[in-house]
Order: sequence, then structure tokens, then C-alpha cells
Amino acid sequence: MRVFVAGGTGAIGRRLVPQLVARGHQVTATTTGADKLRLLEQLGAEGIVMDGLDAAAVDEAVAKARPDTIVHQMTGLSFAHAGKPNFRHPERFGAVTNRLRVEGTDHLLAAAEANGVPHIVAQSVATWPANRERGLVTEEEQLPLPELPAKFRMMAEPLHHVEGVVVNAGGAALRYGGFYGPGGGVEGQIELVRKRRLPIIGGGTGCFSWVHVDDAASATVLAVENKATGVFNIVDDEPAAVSEWLPHLATCVGAKRPLRIPTWLVRPLAGDMGVAIMTEGRPFSNAKAKRELGWELRYPTWREGFKEEG
Repeated sequence: MRVFVAGGTGAIGRRLVPQLVARGHQVTATTTGADKLRLLEQLGAEGIVMDGLDAAAVDEAVAKARPDTIVHQMTGLSFAHAGKPNFRHPERFGAVTNRLRVEGTDHLLAAAEANGVPHIVAQSVATWPANRERGLVTEEEQLPLPELPAKFRMMAEPLHHVEGVVVNAGGAALRYGGFYGPGGGVEGQIELVRKRRLPIIGGGTGCFSWVHVDDAASATVLAVENKATGVFNIVDDEPAAVSEWLPHLATCVGAKRPLRIPTWLVRPLAGDMGVAIMTEGRPFSNAKAKRELGWELRYPTWREGFKEEG
């Protein structure tokens, strides 16, 4: 197949492109800067510079590639694009990503329609810090925005848009869990853990659903090859509370046990969004992805994977 990967040099993109190439697909992948074209070439793709917020540029790139499938992995969450993460002001560090999830998604869908591309796979996120007592989040459950802290709604509304328009177009929206592995999010947290600057907030009762970046990429390959439709939770087999996975991560990297800090004390620094993620996050189920995509994880749980992070 000819596969167009929008956002080929991000955390998932740089693990996804080689997997697609290894399975015989012809890959065109985009980046926002010419300095990364060499990387895409090394990964096995034909690289192209594209601004995902420029509708004409997106249409031109898709028309040139003539793909069978588009994979939307465009975000702006790297330090270069968004600066240091600030959960008190997600409207700032998430601004570009929110636009890419709304405008960028719409541009890709318009280009797909104009150029006869029949299928699209897009990135969503498996994070829902509300109503933890409901248990596992499945793809069939409607996740109501009013449940969320106001700041988190700013990040969740664009994800709802992605899932709605992509599924309506006959594509697949993949809700990725928290990334770890090469280029994944845990790398940036390890130094904080070593310095005991990533505490357990309150009881640490918020659940995280993790996924190794290589497992996330392999699920994406399967969604492409199966021309999957609908929403899929791409997470590992063992959602875990912060009070469980954070001390384990500290042990894996040779750090002291994380501090515990009361919610009221940390809220002025972490904001409502940060506190909600650490205390109210819900677990996600991966049953549908395993059943319908035939997805098999190299790292079934974060317990094995975190050891490699150390």
C-alpha cells in the first residue's frame, strides 16, 4: 500500500514509519522542517515538508503522494513547539496541537476526499480524568465533556472532533495510552523522578493506561492494513493507579520512593487538570483492539517496559 504519514518525525511517527516499510508499504511522511527530511529518509520514507494548518499545502502533499491510506499523527507537543508542559495553562502548550486536531484533521479529510483516498487513521488519546468509579472505558461509551475540569475540556474537545469526523468518514481513531519507550513521555519524567520532583498527589488514585511506542506503532500498522473503522483504545493490559506505577518507575531508575503531597498543596502548581489526571484518571480497556485488529503486545504491561527505561 501507499501510506501517507502526516507527522512522521513525532514520537509515534518515527517508530511507525520503519514498521510500515518493513511490511512492504511505500511511505510518504511529512515533517514541519527541512532539517528533518534526512531522518525520514533514514527511516525509509520519502520525506516532505508540510504545514498541517495550511489547507493548500496539505492538499498538494496528498495529491503528490497518491496514497491508499492517510495516517494522522500531527501534534505540537514537543518542547520545540510547545515549550515546557504546564498543566495550569494547557490552552498555551496545547494550542498548536488543538488546532492540528481540528483544522489539521479537517484539511486531511478534505484532501482525502479531493484525491480519492478511501481511508484514514488518526491519533486520539486514552485519558479521561472523571468518574473513576465507572471502571474501564470502552469504545462504546460516550465520554461527556461536562464531566471534565474546564481546563481539560480545552484539550478533550478537539479529540472529540477527531473521533467524530474520522469515524464518520469511515476511518479509525486510535486512543493511545501514555507513551513510554524511545521518544515516549516517560523519558522526560525520569529526571523528575530521580530528583523526587514528580510526587504522588493525594492518594495517587488516578489510573493511567500506558502503551510502549513500538506497540502503539504496531497497532497503527494493523489499523492501516485492516482498513479499520471506528474507535480503538490502544493501551496495554494493566491500567494502574499512580500510587502503583510511579514507585515502580522510581525503583526501575534507581531513585528514592516518590514523595506524597496533599491535593490542596499541589493544586496551585499543577492546576485542576494536573490534579484530576493524578487522582481521577479512569482505566481503558484494550479488548476491542486485540479482538478486531489481532493486536499482540510486545510489552503486555508497563512493568516489563519500565525496566528498559531504567
